Amino acid sequence: PRGRPENAYPRRRTPQRPWHEQRTDQVTIRIDHAEASSDFIAAADHLEFHDRRLWDLRCKRDRAVAAVPEWEQLRELASAIKEHTLSHLGEYLEQFERAATANGVTVHWARDAAEHNQVVHDIMAARGAKSLVKSKSMLTDECDMRPFLEQRGIAVIETDLGERIQQLDNEPPSHIVVPAVHKLRADVAEVFGRTLGTDPANHDVHYLAESQRRTTRPSFLSADAGMTGANFAVAETGAIVVCTNEGNADLSVHCPKLYIASVGIEKIIPRTEHLGVFVRMLSRSALGSPITQMTSHFRAPRPGTEMHIVLVDNHRSERLGMADFWTSLKCIRCGACMNTCPVYRRSGGLSYGATYSGPIGVIIDPAYDLRKYSALPFASTLNGSCTAVCPVKIDIHQQIYTWRRIVTERGALPFAKKQAMKMAGKLMASPRLFRAAVEAAGAGVEYLPRVMLYNRLNTWGKQREVPAAPQQTFRQWWLANRAKKGDAS
Repeated sequence: PRGRPENAYPRRRTPQRPWHEQRTDQVTIRIDHAEASSDFIAAADHLEFHDRRLWDLRCKRDRAVAAVPEWEQLRELASAIKEHTLSHLGEYLEQFERAATANGVTVHWARDAAEHNQVVHDIMAARGAKSLVKSKSMLTDECDMRPFLEQRGIAVIETDLGERIQQLDNEPPSHIVVPAVHKLRADVAEVFGRTLGTDPANHDVHYLAESQRRTTRPSFLSADAGMTGANFAVAETGAIVVCTNEGNADLSVHCPKLYIASVGIEKIIPRTEHLGVFVRMLSRSALGSPITQMTSHFRAPRPGTEMHIVLVDNHRSERLGMADFWTSLKCIRCGACMNTCPVYRRSGGLSYGATYSGPIGVIIDPAYDLRKYSALPFASTLNGSCTAVCPVKIDIHQQIYTWRRIVTERGALPFAKKQAMKMAGKLMASPRLFRAAVEAAGAGVEYLPRVMLYNRLNTWGKQREVPAAPQQTFRQWWLANRAKKGDAS
């Protein structure tokens, strides 16, 4: 649609497999989201806090949005800018490379995660760099960069508070914006006590934050290299823009003499003037705050230092060619869809088994590996709230529904779900059978022993009570109150 370039990645030299044939023959382990979420759901205090905390972010977002009368116009404009850029992505990427190179930046291209990691390693190895301070970056998590570098003798220190907590606890991030949101302050105190030597009984948030700051600050001064991701990359100027609330990105850039930025190719926007649209929307959507504490523009290396930018594809070009899913590349990683999603809020991000969780992960992850993530499109109620809050108007719930259809067509449904859907189809195709089943179900809920309702065959009964059956079905009420003679079919 809209004249997308056939080859958005200008340096690609080898043809790629069609997206519907991607890598499914190489994966044997599927992510069972329902099973993976069971431990989180069983921890009632964590579940209650997680749900309440994220819903609070959603409510703050709503209040912040209500204070901007032109919010819907901003959404339309942001969506249009992103769609235009994606439709001419190859041109803007090459423009960005020319501008950045003219600024004294060295630009690298990486087709996939393996190439990205190797590029970063080669840059550091050529300069004898053995330590890296890193600002928050979902792309480097997506590429599994940290273990790759650590296996080759390079120490990587996460400097974002949430990412540092997760690194010390040997866990991936569970949220795009607040990586450790699933942890209580007591959990953080335990992690810091075990790894940093702090008092594990001291749960005070100021004490915990100061402990992380105190133990991380020396790393900025001693590190051989610094790294950030990017929220936006401006084709016009060759600059990258990083939005943070902690200042750790600026320290990672300015303290070491070697700076590397990892940038997904979808982060490109055409001109600096477009930043005003996205910066106004990003923090309001994510946290309900008017703006991030720091919006930093990195354009050129300081005298005596080096700046490298790695532009990463990692199957984004393939997704750009998917007629039903290419608009997912508009995402600005605000996390608003996660904060509003009832499934994500009650299952935790780690249960998705991927870097990207929640509704945006549900539509991104199957594009990487359909077989592995075939269960994720069913981790949704399809209520549409994710689409309603998306600042760039991605039709998230429609894409989730489309993935369900594709999973079914590709034969990737689990056997039990396939059989259940087949039975449901036959049942709903027959009004007589459907009415009988509804009435029988109502009687069953009221009179059957619990063991017959809450067992392995009834997945709905695993984590919730089956609601009490009403005294009448709608059809029974209709026949008694509204139906005319002869209209009892």
